[in-house]
Amino acid sequence: MFTKDNISIVWILTILCIILLLFLKYLTDKKNRKQLEKAFSVLFVVHILWMVGLILQVICVDKFKMNPIYFDYFIYIWICLSPVVFLFISLIFSRTKITITKKYGLLFVIPMLSLLVLWTNDYHHLFYEKYSTDYAGTVYGKYLYVHLIYTYGLYAISLFILLKYSTKNSGFFSRQSMLILLGAVAPIITNVLVSFAVIPGNIYLTPMTFVITIICLSFAMFKFDLLKVTPIALQRIVDRISDSYIVVNEEYIITDFNHTLVETFIIKNLSNVRGKSLKNFLIDNGMQESKFKECIKKVKNNNSTKSFEIYVQRLDKHFNIEISSINSNNQFLGTLVLFKDITQHVHDMQKIKDTQESLMESERLSSLGQLIGGIAHNLRTPIMSISGATEGLRELTQEYDDSIDNSQVTSQDHHEIAHDMNEWIEKIKSYTEYMSDIITAVRGQAVTLSATENISFDVDHLFKRVNILMNHELKSAQVDIIVETNGLENTNIQGDINSLVQVINNMISNSIQSYDGKIGAKIYLIVSKNEGNLIISVKDEGCGLPDNVKDKLFKEMITTKGKNGTGLGMYMSYSTIKANFNGNITFESETGKGTTFNIILPVGD
Repeated sequence: MFTKDNISIVWILTILCIILLLFLKYLTDKKNRKQLEKAFSVLFVVHILWMVGLILQVICVDKFKMNPIYFDYFIYIWICLSPVVFLFISLIFSRTKITITKKYGLLFVIPMLSLLVLWTNDYHHLFYEKYSTDYAGTVYGKYLYVHLIYTYGLYAISLFILLKYSTKNSGFFSRQSMLILLGAVAPIITNVLVSFAVIPGNIYLTPMTFVITIICLSFAMFKFDLLKVTPIALQRIVDRISDSYIVVNEEYIITDFNHTLVETFIIKNLSNVRGKSLKNFLIDNGMQESKFKECIKKVKNNNSTKSFEIYVQRLDKHFNIEISSINSNNQFLGTLVLFKDITQHVHDMQKIKDTQESLMESERLSSLGQLIGGIAHNLRTPIMSISGATEGLRELTQEYDDSIDNSQVTSQDHHEIAHDMNEWIEKIKSYTEYMSDIITAVRGQAVTLSATENISFDVDHLFKRVNILMNHELKSAQVDIIVETNGLENTNIQGDINSLVQVINNMISNSIQSYDGKIGAKIYLIVSKNEGNLIISVKDEGCGLPDNVKDKLFKEMITTKGKNGTGLGMYMSYSTIKANFNGNITFESETGKGTTFNIILPVGD
């Protein structure tokens, strides 16, 4: 017959089984369960089977007078497994995810040995010398103390790890820590009270108190979200960073985010983020999923970071997306997707671009003004020469006309007049060719910054254009230019001659200005060849470049001319040689001794 005490125990154990079953159903119903949730499911199953065994023990011993120790043979399977599973839970909690390796198999050595000793207890009584469902009537064997030390040792280590990381993450007095602490002390206090005979105890009390521990831990971990990748203690910090982020797991489910994301994307319902798919979040905000997934797959198994820029029309914002994997102890925990708001940067860059285009236009106009001055000077001499030649031809024509009816004029005289006329014609022809060259050079330079013309030309032709365009500026500054072609004047160059002329002219202008009005100075235009590269050097002996300019010369717009310069000259020259000739520009400069610019052009051997 059932006694009142036995009926009470059965009811309590049954209720606890139902509670554990409800928790188990909650965990197993969740999609994409995490490793910690799976471990808890195992713990629930272990304790449910433990209590089912106890219920059967109470019923069968009371009703059928069966030996209760035989039920322990079944119950102790789950008693031995419980502390090991508990330790796994604490390790997963501290590391988010672990890989089950062979070394973890050592944890099962003592439990397996305990079961063997228990099942053979009748032969040696090492587990129980005397067995009773009452603590007072039980006499322990020598081995049982080994089992108890190991079991409670694992429980103690597990609870220490759980409490340590809970305190570290969210503080000692947090709800999470308090629940873990309550779960830890429940079985301890119960066993102390039983030991001092404050309350009666039996073998059914231990699983009941451990159910309290499990329930406390379950609430701590699942109710208060201790499973997030980012520790709770860090949440306040990450909420204050200016960049938004989300963390997604292997199934592309969002597991974490910060407050900046909520503000940036104007999220009113937080339940629409955590636990939801990345796809839905991106679709809601007008972003394409494919690019994100592609980058997530690339970074999953390495430490690289993939980035790209997107424009979110709903927010009218530009973002730089950085995607990287989160790993711990070679375990993949998830993927961090960082949204860096670069809207202001994009707008600033557009302003800079507009300003730069304005400066380039000013530079073009300045160059055209310089060209016009050069044209006026260069055309003045041939025009005056042509004017003088036509006057000479007019006089010779008059002389020839007067000599037609003059009998004293011989045929030889006529030949001499014709010879003089031909000389004047040849001079006019050379002057017009020179003017044609000037017009061709000027026309090319007038459009050099807006159009390119890739042709084949030689060094001699190049320098001829340079001389035509720079002749006036050199004479005005009373600076001589010395050309050293070193037998390379017929070397062919493929590219836009107008752009190259502009670059060399800019360097010569800088060299003229480096002399600061010094009369009689010299600029050297030197051609050399090295390893398939043609090197055109512009060398002066002027003031040299300041140190603060050297480091930035080709990287940004910088000038040594103060308000009279824009800094575009060398910056554009470097860009031109790189883009149009696949070449390079180097320089050597020493303060007070001069500067040499080297234009390196690949021309082959």
